[in-house]
Amino acid sequence: MDSFILVTGGAGFIGSHLVEALLRAGEDVRVLDDFSTGKRENLDGSEALAAANGGSFQLIAGDVRDEFKVRDAVDSAAAVCHLAAVSSVQQSLADPVGADSVTHGGTVNVLRAAVQDEVPRFVLASSCAVYGDAAQLPIAETSTPRPMSPYAESKLAAEEACAAAADAGQITAACLRFFNVYGPRQDPGSEYSGVISRFLDAAAAGAPVTVYGDGGQTRDFVYVGDLVDALVRALQRPLQGVSVLNVGTGTPTSVLELLDRVEGAAGVTLERRMAPARAGDIRESRADPGRSKWVLGWKATTDLAAGLAKTWEWYGR
Repeated sequence: MDSFILVTGGAGFIGSHLVEALLRAGEDVRVLDDFSTGKRENLDGSEALAAANGGSFQLIAGDVRDEFKVRDAVDSAAAVCHLAAVSSVQQSLADPVGADSVTHGGTVNVLRAAVQDEVPRFVLASSCAVYGDAAQLPIAETSTPRPMSPYAESKLAAEEACAAAADAGQITAACLRFFNVYGPRQDPGSEYSGVISRFLDAAAAGAPVTVYGDGGQTRDFVYVGDLVDALVRALQRPLQGVSVLNVGTGTPTSVLELLDRVEGAAGVTLERRMAPARAGDIRESRADPGRSKWVLGWKATTDLAAGLAKTWEWYGR
């Protein structure tokens, strides 16, 4: 590979969709993943897809905390899309040092290698969790960060590392603050995985679902295909310095409303079990996606009903 896009965490839920989109566009793609949460099967067919579209694909097994492995992965990259992280709030509460070593420390490691190799573009997967319980809705990028968990603090620190490198003229960076992403390949196996994947998995199994808190908490659910479109644009659009951008729909949905919609999509009625609210969970979340529309020319085009239908279809594959 003479010039390629590096995707860290490329075997994961979001990463594998991004890899697929890039390969379909004829790009050369290299993936770095340690498979702690990503799955090799998510990348099945990548080599054939690359060959069919005039690109190439390479997979490197490795940890973003491994400086030498990261240097090898970054070498000669045209751009880096950094998705690797410990993405569970609850895991970050249980092991804040270990989670930070991946989410923040891993970002610094990959970013340092990209700067040393003079990679022109660095795209960071950040999170709306940095906002915490925002004082105003919808949440704009100008909202004061109020991280409520080690996970959110690590994401904010990763953004700050990107901003420092960009301010020094070392790289152009885009920090995309993902709201609640869902879609095919999201792993429902963890208790702390995305709520949509857990609800759909319960619907497929005819199992009860657990609702934490009173179910009135709201989230901004964005379909993975729309999110990937934002990532691709962030890799390709003319940018300067650092851009911090929300990736969400601007439409809030409560957990109980979501559960009703999942039941409608799956054609089932689910037993509901209520449990206390979880530490680190925020009450309300809704993006203001206006800056992403202006900077990237992006907006979400998949509404919740269509996204749930596509995801449910994947469960029944």
